[in-house]
Amino acid sequence: MKYTKATNYALHIVAYMIKYDKRDNLSLQPLATHLNIAPSYLSKILTQLVKADIIQSTPGANGGYVLRKSKEDISLLDVIRATEGSSPMFTCEMDENHECKIQKAMEEAENMMETYLKNKKLFEII
Repeated sequence: MKYTKATNYALHIVAYMIKYDKRDNLSLQPLATHLNIAPSYLSKILTQLVKADIIQSTPGANGGYVLRKSKEDISLLDVIRATEGSSPMFTCEMDENHECKIQKAMEEAENMMETYLKNKKLFEII
């Protein structure tokens, strides 16, 4: 299993915002410079995080981005789902009756991983 580069960046963006821990808005360009991410790519990731209600965006001269959720409430799974979605990692295409034992084993493993990621808060790592 492999997560996209966007997920890697999203986790680091939110971690930076938690560590920054200010109520001031972080603007796009300084954030892109600090994280060494192209502003256009960063903007797409920030949009995904806004849609997931992890951060909020404020337009205007003094605008930028700030955490929407409490830092204690942001799990690794929240950020991963913001960029990767919630589709299952494995889908059996072989069993027409939907009784595939491999599918069931993969679902069980994925559920255990999701439980871990849901319980692991990003601020705990920082």
